[in-house]
Amino acid sequence: MTPQIDITDRRILAELQRDGSLTVDQLSEKVGLSRNACWRRVKRLEEDGVITGRVALVDAEKLGLGLSVFVIVRTSSHDPEWLAKFRAAVTSFPEIIGVYRMSGDLDYVLRARVSDVKAYDRLYQRLIAKVPLSDVSASFVMEEIKETTIVPVEIR
Repeated sequence: MTPQIDITDRRILAELQRDGSLTVDQLSEKVGLSRNACWRRVKRLEEDGVITGRVALVDAEKLGLGLSVFVIVRTSSHDPEWLAKFRAAVTSFPEIIGVYRMSGDLDYVLRARVSDVKAYDRLYQRLIAKVPLSDVSASFVMEEIKETTIVPVEIR
């Protein structure tokens, strides 16, 4: 069942996506609610699974992970055993920060953060050692024009 989300909830979500470190007092002031009402709404949004967590965003380049890679994977196997092995493999690598099963010509797209091309090659070698793949190709990001974690919240 989809939770009921009104305009005040949407304002709360928009503010928390901009700055997850806001105190309840700061948040309640921004959205025009009392502290207690704001706290109750945030708790309900968490319990309903709308708010799934709060994190600190870090600069990957400052951690030596300046290369963003999109990896296109095609496979000739689509059975449950292969999928379980693939899932276990891709979730075991911290460098792989996104995994998407696709429609159309592609089977999977992976997103990885590594230090350089050599580090990508080491990741590639470890991946193909864990799970059989028909075709793997990579595209290296030359420039990140936009990257955000913010989900658009329409405030009507």
